Amino acid sequence: MSILKGSGSKYIGSSRKRGSKNISDSILKTSKRKTVKKIKQDKTKHHPFPEKEKIRLNRYIASTGLCSRRQADTYIKSGLITVNDKTVTELGTKIYPKDIVKYNGSKIKEEKKIYILLNKPKDYVTTVKDPHAAKTVLDLVKNACKERVYPVGRLDRTTTGVLLITNDGSLTKRLTHPKFNKLKVYQVTLDRALKAADLEKISKGITLEDGFIKADAISYVNPADKKSVGIEIHSGRNRIARRIFEHLDYRVLKLDRVYFAGLTKKGLSRGQWRFLTEREISMLKMSAYK
Repeated sequence: MSILKGSGSKYIGSSRKRGSKNISDSILKTSKRKTVKKIKQDKTKHHPFPEKEKIRLNRYIASTGLCSRRQADTYIKSGLITVNDKTVTELGTKIYPKDIVKYNGSKIKEEKKIYILLNKPKDYVTTVKDPHAAKTVLDLVKNACKERVYPVGRLDRTTTGVLLITNDGSLTKRLTHPKFNKLKVYQVTLDRALKAADLEKISKGITLEDGFIKADAISYVNPADKKSVGIEIHSGRNRIARRIFEHLDYRVLKLDRVYFAGLTKKGLSRGQWRFLTEREISMLKMSAYK
């Protein structure tokens, strides 16, 4: 920019003839445009995308549905992965979204994102693979799509209700990481009536073995049946709803998640599933990334 300023002072000071300043201004503007354009071209020549857009290679490979991130690392170390026709063996390598990635000579690309809402039944586990489990939630949606999907978060084997199944890793992280604290609503059936004093304790907060916790809201589902309670909570801590009541010496007979991150099980019978609508996907993402 100092060169432009120097040029400007020379041209403007060289003449006082009518129209000379206008000509000088025109020369300056043209010169500046060409210089800025050249700078931009030089930057984009070697950096077509901002550095922040880079993603880990193993994450990209997993997003194509080829394998898990752990298996992707094995492929990378084995020399089976190339990026823009160059073999990459270093773990932790980052790439741009438009880089060409190949596995064993064949190009791979990110697969279509799938979003499935399931009303989870009892006795199904939410792990992808469990040699000790007779039934997993993926058994219920195995014919839904060809993409490799997985449940978002975990529900106990005996817990029922709203469960999101997807292959969107970024969204999954936002919905399950404790720091994002997405709202969940449970309907709980206890072995005995919940005392009003205990309901008040849960509302104000109690201290569990892993720290303080309080419900956003809690109430009896039916004043005539104080064994059934509705509880709203943001915490993503493991088995938190059950542990709240067990801490006060209640046994949870049934635990049904009726709301999760804006999704409900309305219209879905136990064990049924459906794809999310475009509107639901948009709202889910808006909620996750706000």
